[in-house]
Amino acid sequence: MTTGFYWDERCFWFSGGNYAFTQPVGGLVQPLAAGGIPENPETKRRLKNLMDVTGLTQTLASQSADMASREALLRVHPSAYLDAFEEASKGSGGELGLRVPFGHGGYEQAALSTGLACRAVADVMAGRVRNAYALSRPPGHHCLPDWPNGFCLLANIAVAIEAARSQQPDLKVAVLDWDVHHGNGTEAIYIDDPAVLTLSIHQERNYPLDSGDADTRGVDKSNINIPLPPGAGHATYMQVMERIVQPALQRFKPDLIVVACGYDAAAIDPLSRMFATAQTFSAMTAAIKASAAELCDGRLVLVHEGGYSEVYVPFCGHATISTLADSTIEAPDPFEETFAKRQPRGKFAKFLATYVDDLAAFHAP
Repeated sequence: MTTGFYWDERCFWFSGGNYAFTQPVGGLVQPLAAGGIPENPETKRRLKNLMDVTGLTQTLASQSADMASREALLRVHPSAYLDAFEEASKGSGGELGLRVPFGHGGYEQAALSTGLACRAVADVMAGRVRNAYALSRPPGHHCLPDWPNGFCLLANIAVAIEAARSQQPDLKVAVLDWDVHHGNGTEAIYIDDPAVLTLSIHQERNYPLDSGDADTRGVDKSNINIPLPPGAGHATYMQVMERIVQPALQRFKPDLIVVACGYDAAAIDPLSRMFATAQTFSAMTAAIKASAAELCDGRLVLVHEGGYSEVYVPFCGHATISTLADSTIEAPDPFEETFAKRQPRGKFAKFLATYVDDLAAFHAP
């Protein structure tokens, strides 16, 4: 079997409205020449382009998917929310929540994005592919059942999980979110569900400002938040994987692992200050693959979330997908030497190591 890669050009056409960064244009907020919210198609399109140029795409089981059905969406989202979203989408679009503008056809594009995640999970569960990557857009990990926020309109991963659980009700799923922002939507959906373990590694008090604290544990301690200080860097992320994430997975013993795969913890991302690198994402992918191989016959799905550097996301994503697929095809990181010199050192590095040790002790059984 090979690695599945799920994408669709129509997702790149999703419109984020007339914004300048995260502010709507108007008053003293002047329009940008290339306007819109930071969640724009170029990071994803340039990742796919880089994969095409290196030949990585050709080694994958590359395919699209159907839109997520109304039935699938209703397992997570109430009908009133879906009706309002679909109705606005038939016109010129609008904004239903916080910083989630969309244009004409946005409902169909978001449902297609969710459909990519659903098919990726379904194909892995059915053994049609070994593992999978869904290049979903718009993203989904911030979306609550009835309130979109943080560029997310539908809860892509949750809808995919519930579709799988409709076929296998006793399925245990672990969701690891390494997007730099707290996975508040996934947490809210599963906070009272002991059959879904949610783990979120994020920059503390980045977004949302009022969620992501370590002491939000959920039923049976099935929610693990790992808030990190700005500037944490590669070694801290790897320490978190080794000391907190992998032990938690071993205790939980999932049947499937899903990763909310954002690249906005990377150096030079405009929405974070974490200094992860392409090597970081490759190494985290290798670690979670090892856990999946040990615990759930390798059943692993990565679903694309954030990442806003058009320059660097393609290299981070390529390193991730190449590792996921056990490929020898590389896209050497042109920033590797520069970003290595910017990693934490000295007293700050020691502080970070102690900080993670304390979090590990807090989350220990």
